[in-house]
Order: sequence, then structure tokens, then C-alpha cells
Amino acid sequence: MRDGFEEHAAEPAKLSYPFKEGPASGAAIEVGPGVLWLRMPLGGSLAFINVWALEDGDGWALVDTGIRGEATTEAWRTAFAGPLGGRPVTRVFVTHMHPDHLGMAGWLTRRFHCRLWITRTEFMTARMLASDTAREAPEDGIAFYRAAGWDQDAIDTYAARFGGFGKAMHALPDSFHRIADGETIRIGRQDWRVVVGSGHTPEHACLYCPALKLLISGDQVLPRITSNVSVFPTEPDGDPLDDWLTSLARIRTLVPDDVLVLPAHNEPFHGLHARIGELIAYHREALGRLEALIAQPKRAVDVFPVLFKRKIDANTLSMATGESLAHLNWLTHHGEASRTRDAAGVDWYQAG
Repeated sequence: MRDGFEEHAAEPAKLSYPFKEGPASGAAIEVGPGVLWLRMPLGGSLAFINVWALEDGDGWALVDTGIRGEATTEAWRTAFAGPLGGRPVTRVFVTHMHPDHLGMAGWLTRRFHCRLWITRTEFMTARMLASDTAREAPEDGIAFYRAAGWDQDAIDTYAARFGGFGKAMHALPDSFHRIADGETIRIGRQDWRVVVGSGHTPEHACLYCPALKLLISGDQVLPRITSNVSVFPTEPDGDPLDDWLTSLARIRTLVPDDVLVLPAHNEPFHGLHARIGELIAYHREALGRLEALIAQPKRAVDVFPVLFKRKIDANTLSMATGESLAHLNWLTHHGEASRTRDAAGVDWYQAG
């Protein structure tokens, strides 16, 4: 499970990392009073996701949960018996609906008879995607990827893999507690403010504690990779990149620079505003490279070299296509490019 791509080499933002190494599986590191950092295994190049335990009275409020699997289950069991001290889970917060964040929420809420706290759009979107499990790939999805320039082998692979979202997470609870942008939530002795972003997912919640100077950023701000921002077959004309850039600029005005950022991937860091500036600049530069490339008509699959430094293979094709379309859609929405569909149902993009 991957949430983003490494960036093109550039002058990096000056970030600082106060922790020399992260916690071992099932262990924890205190990053602030009553705030523990744990890691859940993912496999693949990211290896793990960071999750957080916040003291909440006699128990723990958890933020994010890891992907469904035996390794994650065992890591949680070890954590409960070890650093979490056998204390109960009072509630489960999830920043957004991707399975590496939401995957164990059903298991945790049922085990501890507690509530899932999440934004409404993320909960409903997850329920919708989970309902695709065991369903045949829809014609709209096949047409979408054909329009992007996929060959028949890639489309056949998409059809064979379709519906995998629900397999990566336990069945969701049938009810949830809605959290909303700007809301202040009391967790234990601290107030945490909900700061919502968009683009990576529709209604991604970060949690900011002014008293502790901590920001749990989920995938909204990551220090070493850029979160994936994609167009999907469900909304082929969407402009998530505009949502993403707008969200990042807004977060910079709402959260001061002196926080310790607790991201879902990589390590906690200082330098929020510098990193946000770097992320915005990265996408602006990518848009410039892309606009230059499509001086002559190109398909979505033709633009990978100017957006990604890594080789795109069958495992990353879908994510790369979605992110390429996000940049192409931004250019078309802002009048910098046009799109033309040929007789074979393939879309061609050209600047101007």
C-alpha cells in the first residue's frame, strides 16, 4: 500500500527530525505528554504507517489503525499488552478512508465497544468503495482507463483486481461519530482542533493541539514523499489538485510553524510551513513541465516521465495515471490545455 511518490531531486526544505529512530513493532515512543507514537506494518517500500495513542481518561484514543492483516493484528495485541498497559480504547479517530488508515477500525471498535470518529465524507466514501468488493469492474472504469491510454493487458489486470479495497479492511462499523472542520474535541486533558484538507481524499482530517504544539497530519503533509493526488473513474472531470493546493495554503494560515508534525509516513518533523511551501512548489513545477511536454498532443500515459522519477510498472500504473490526470485536469480547468477524444475512445491533451 503506497500513499505517494518520491519527488524529483530538488533543493530540500530545511526540516528537522527530533527522533533518531522510530518505535519497533508493538512498542511506542512518547512524542508529547500523553501522546504515544506507534508503527503498524504495511510491507512494500513504505514498510509501516505511524499511528498515535492519546491519553483519554482511563484509556486511549487512537488515531489511525493500520491495514487489515495478521501482522497488524499481532502488532496491536503486543502494544495493548505492552506500552498501552492493558488500558481500553475509548474511541478510534481516523484521518481518512484509505485502508492503511481505516483498515483495522472495525476490529478495534468492535473489540473495545467504542465509536469510530471520522469525517462524514470519508466514512461514506469508504462504505461506497467497500461495496464494490466481489463486483465486476464497471464499464465506466474500463472506458476511463482506455481513455487514459491503457492497453488491453492493463485493462484486463484492472478488471481482475477490481474490488480489492474492501479486502484490505475489516467490515466498517454501522455507525460513526462525525468530526468536522474547525471543531474542537477534548481528548483527555487536551483540546484538539480538526483541520480538514482535500485533494488526497475528499475530507481528510488533521488534528492540531495548540497547547502541546502537535499536528497529527495524516497524509496531508508528509516530509519525504508527496501524497498521491488522483482523478478516479467515479469523478473523471474532477480537479483534486486544485483542492490539494488550496488546502495546503489554508493549513499554513491555520497552524503555526512551531508545531511538531506527526505524519502518517516517515518521521515526526519540525518545519511545517517550509514543507508546505515545498509541496506547493513541487506541483507548480510539475505543471510547468507538463504544459511544455503537451505542446504536442499526448495521452495521460505519455506524461509519466515529466511527473515521476521512478519507472512506472504494473503495480504503480493506476496511481500514476490518476495523478497524471489530476495535473492534466488542472490545466484544462484553468484554460491552459484542451482535451480531445479520438474515435478509439482515447483522450489527447494539448497546451494552449
